[in-house]
Amino acid sequence: MKTYVALLHSIVLGEGRRVVMTELREMAERLGYRMPRTLVATGNLVFEASEKPLAEVETELEKVFAATFGRHVDIIARTAEGWLKLADGNPFLAEGEKDPASVHVRVMRLPLVPDAREKLHRYCSRGERVSIVDGDLWVDFGGKASDSKLGGALTTQRLGVGTLRNWNTVKGLRAMVVG
Repeated sequence: MKTYVALLHSIVLGEGRRVVMTELREMAERLGYRMPRTLVATGNLVFEASEKPLAEVETELEKVFAATFGRHVDIIARTAEGWLKLADGNPFLAEGEKDPASVHVRVMRLPLVPDAREKLHRYCSRGERVSIVDGDLWVDFGGKASDSKLGGALTTQRLGVGTLRNWNTVKGLRAMVVG
């Protein structure tokens, strides 16, 4: 068995309807995944399953999600080892420890190309910093992410399939996978 982390791009199903984490865990159990557990109510799922390619895990989860909730949502999966590597690669660790809500990572399905960083610089109008580590985009917003023009540029259309998590969530998932 292998431990996986799965991140839903959105838990909003429509007006007034959100994915409830108990429903998400039940969905994972229907796939035969073991010990599904969630971190906060934002679409973070950790579970055990037979070892298989990440693309297969993502496809399985996306198909059963659409069947269960009636809507497609992009889901990004990582192995526990991959998640630990991601967490250990935070280039803005000191800033994240001071203000965990100001440091985010956009976890990507496919690695970002190196020039993506340069294309985002024009949106960094408040001293935001970006770094690509192993294909994922780390951002130090230097304050509230919602106050930054950069947040609006971190779209699937611009960067490809991915989803943002703040440093607190990254650490929380790290703690879940190490047990």
